Amino acid sequence: MYQDNGKPTIAGDFILLIISIIINSLGNALTVSLNLGSALWTASAVNMSHLFKMNLGNILLLEGIAVILANALLLRQFDWHRMLGNLIFMIPFSYLVSGLAHVLTVFHIQQLSVVPAVILDIVGVMMIGCGISIYQRINLILHPNDDLMQILRFRFLHGNAVLASLTAFLTPILIILICVLIQHQIWAVNIGTVVALLFQGTFIALSDRFVFKKLKHQRL
Repeated sequence: MYQDNGKPTIAGDFILLIISIIINSLGNALTVSLNLGSALWTASAVNMSHLFKMNLGNILLLEGIAVILANALLLRQFDWHRMLGNLIFMIPFSYLVSGLAHVLTVFHIQQLSVVPAVILDIVGVMMIGCGISIYQRINLILHPNDDLMQILRFRFLHGNAVLASLTAFLTPILIILICVLIQHQIWAVNIGTVVALLFQGTFIALSDRFVFKKLKHQRL
């Protein structure tokens, strides 16, 4: 899977990319189905799906398109290769999260008692950080939300994953607050959201060090 110089082969890049998407999608689906707090971007999409009465997959897709445009503004250019990669990543990812969340409800995991449910929700947040770490290091194609964090991290914040993660979260926090003000209800925000806010950058940084340790950041 790796070349002699330590970089992944072409096949290795795609294998690692698929693994990372599955890990991230399953982590997001866990947090959505448990309803004990999702990662902030997912939580913002869940609240918008209730506000606009739309499928979660469709909201995730529309939210991602908006972030693609925001990223282009930050980069001060329309990098069509990068934007196409964002779309290629985002379309299957959005509906995979929505589909897996529906499948997990069949197993009634939302009926777990509080302690195992909270533990499983935190595991879901950790899986999201792990998945992000892997595909950000591959840097072949990225979800636009994670591309935003990558842009902030390496272009503005000197490689600091924790600070970049916190900065990127300002937008979904604002979206959630606006949704709450309009509909006076809140979804997918709980202990898992707090864990994601405080520690997702840390989970990404730790995964950078300990998950697929040979994999370094590429194509920056």
